[in-house]
Amino acid sequence: MSKSRELVQWTLYVLGLCSFGFILAYFMPSIGAVMKQTAIYQMVIQPTPDGLILPLGLGQMMMIGICLVLLYLGIVKKFEPLLLIPIAFGGMLSNIPGTGLTEPGGLLYVLYHMGIENGLFPLLIFMGVGAMIDFGPMLANPKTALLGGAAQFAIFGTFLGAIALSKYIPFLDLSLPQAASIAIIGGADGPTSIFLASKLAPELLGAIAVVAYSYMALVPVIQPPIMRACTTKQERLIEMTQLRTVSKTEKIMLPIVVVLLTALFVPMALPLVGMLMFGNLLKESGVADRLADTAANSLINIVTMVLGLSVGSKMSAELFLTSTTLAVLFLGVLAFSVGTASGVLMAKFLNLLPGAKINPLIGSAGVSAIPMAARVSHKLGQEENPNNHLLMHAMGANVSGSLGSAIAAGILLALCG
Repeated sequence: MSKSRELVQWTLYVLGLCSFGFILAYFMPSIGAVMKQTAIYQMVIQPTPDGLILPLGLGQMMMIGICLVLLYLGIVKKFEPLLLIPIAFGGMLSNIPGTGLTEPGGLLYVLYHMGIENGLFPLLIFMGVGAMIDFGPMLANPKTALLGGAAQFAIFGTFLGAIALSKYIPFLDLSLPQAASIAIIGGADGPTSIFLASKLAPELLGAIAVVAYSYMALVPVIQPPIMRACTTKQERLIEMTQLRTVSKTEKIMLPIVVVLLTALFVPMALPLVGMLMFGNLLKESGVADRLADTAANSLINIVTMVLGLSVGSKMSAELFLTSTTLAVLFLGVLAFSVGTASGVLMAKFLNLLPGAKINPLIGSAGVSAIPMAARVSHKLGQEENPNNHLLMHAMGANVSGSLGSAIAAGILLALCG
C-alpha cells in the first residue's frame, strides 16, 4: 500500500513539473521581455562610455550606494538635510536605468531644464535668503565687510591654481569654465555654486553641488583647526564691544545702493545680487511682510525641494565617475580652507591699523555658510573666553561673504561665460 502511494506521489510530482515546464515555455517570451526591463538586467548589458573610471553598471550601483550614504548623513547626522536629502534621492533615481526620469519628458529632466539650466531656482533661493538675513551687523561695523571680501580671495586663487594644475597633471584637463565652476566652492555658497556651474559647466553640476553642500555641512569640523593655526591665544582672547544700533533708513537704503553699484561695476553679478537685495528690501521695508514671509518660508522651501531633485539628476554615473570629479573634491576643500584662512588673516592685518581691535576668529565667517560659520566663530571664542560674545560681529562677516561670493560669481561669469 505504501509503495502504491509513493508511486502516485512521484507520478503527480512529474506531471506537475511537466505542466510547469509547459506553462513556462508558453510564457517564456513574455517573461524574457519583463526581465529585460529590470534595472539589474540593464545595468549588466549597458555599454560603458569613454572616460568613465568604472563599468557603467557597476558605477550606477556605486552611485546608488553613495546616495544612500548621503541620505544617512542628512537624516541621521543632520548634515544640511534640507538640501542633502533631495539631492541624494534625486541622485539615486537618476542612476536607476529604464525609468526615463532623466530623459526628455521625464520628471527630473523637466525640473532641471525648467529651473537649473536657466538659473531660476538658485535665484529664487537667493531671494528667500535675502528675506531672512540681517545686514545690520555689517552696517554697524563696516570692517566686517572687508573680512567677507577677503574670503573671496580663495575663489580666484583656486581658479588660477586649477588652470595651472591642469597644465601639469595629464588626467586633469580643465577648461576655464570648469576651473571657474570648481573655484566658486571656496565661497561656501550652495546656490551660487549651482548657479555658476549650471551656466559654465553643467557636466560638473552634480559633483560641485554635492561637494559644496558637504563641505558647508562640515564647517564645524574643517574650520576650527585652521582658525587655531592662524591665530595666537592672545588674539583669540580679544573682546569686542557691543555693536551700535543701525537705523531703519540705513537698512532700507543698503539693498538699493548695492544693486545700483553692482549694476555699474559688475553687471553680470546682478541676477544673484539683485534677488538677494530684493528679498532683503521686502524684509526691511516693513510694509511687505506677507511677501517677505512667503519668500523666507513657503517659496524657499518649495524651491529647495525641486532644486535638490534637479541637482541630483546630474549625479548619474556617466557624469560623476570621472577623473574630473576627483579634482572637484580636492580643489573644493582647498578653496574652502583658503577662504577660511584668508578671512582670519585679513582680521589680523586690520589689527595692525589704528582703531578698535578685531578678534580674528570672526574672519573665518567670511565664507558664506550662513549662519553656521558665524556660530563656529562664536563657539570657538567662548571656549577661549566665556565673556566673549562674537556672534553678531561674525554675522557681519558672514552676510558680507554671501554678497561677496555672488559678486565673485558675476566676475567669473564675465571672464569665462
